[in-house]
Amino acid sequence: MKTLKDARVGETVKVVKLHGEGAVKRRIMDMGLTKGVEIYVRKLAPLGDPMELYLRGYELSLRKADAEMVEVE
Repeated sequence: MKTLKDARVGETVKVVKLHGEGAVKRRIMDMGLTKGVEIYVRKLAPLGDPMELYLRGYELSLRKADAEMVEVE
């Protein structure tokens, strides 16, 4: 299983499934990370956390702890 955390800079991935439960999963979905969405990994912060993503026409910064809950292909 590959997660968003494993995606490399410059890579485009597609969301397969969201893990997690309750408020955490809801918050991730509210940010636009839903099944079938394509995500482009723009860059990483100097220490590797957070990641800067481009999806649905906007940029999103996401912590790696949250990115680990997003299964991608």
